[in-house]
Amino acid sequence: MPRTPVADPPAQFSDADPQIAHNRVWFNLLRIHRSMAPRIGRALRVEGIEDPIWYEILIEVERAAGDGLPMAELERRLFVAQYALSRHVSRLETAGWLRREKMPGAGRAQRLYLTEAGLGLHERIWPAYMAAIQSELAHRLSVDEAYDLSRLLIRLYP
Repeated sequence: MPRTPVADPPAQFSDADPQIAHNRVWFNLLRIHRSMAPRIGRALRVEGIEDPIWYEILIEVERAAGDGLPMAELERRLFVAQYALSRHVSRLETAGWLRREKMPGAGRAQRLYLTEAGLGLHERIWPAYMAAIQSELAHRLSVDEAYDLSRLLIRLYP
C-alpha cells in the first residue's frame, strides 16, 4: 500500500520558527519516556519493583545510611511531588523495605530508613534494571553518544 505523504506542518510548528526547537525537545522527551517506560517497568515488576521510582527511592535512602533521609530532601533530589512520593513510600513500607519515623518538632516531617529486607535490595534489582535500559538504548546510541546526551540532559535540571 503506498504511503500517503505527510502534509507540511502549520506555520506555527515549522522549523523556520527557532522557538520550535525547544518544543521539539520537550515532546520528544515525553514520547521517548512513554515508549520505553512500559518495557522497563515490566522488567522491574518481575523483580518486585512496581515503579522505577522505587529503585531511586531505595538507593537514595541507602546512601543516607544510618542517618536516614528526610522526605523533604528526597523530594528535592528526585523532583517528585510530596503527594506522589508519599504514596510510593507507603507502598515500599507495605513491601517491608522501608520505614519512616516522625522527625522531632512541629509539622509532619518524616525521615526514611531502610529495613533489613530493604538493605542492598538495589544490588539485586540492578542487573534486571540495567539489562532493560540497555535493551532500550544500547542499539540506538554509541557509548560516546550516550555520554554526550547525558551531559546535555543534565543541563536541563532546574
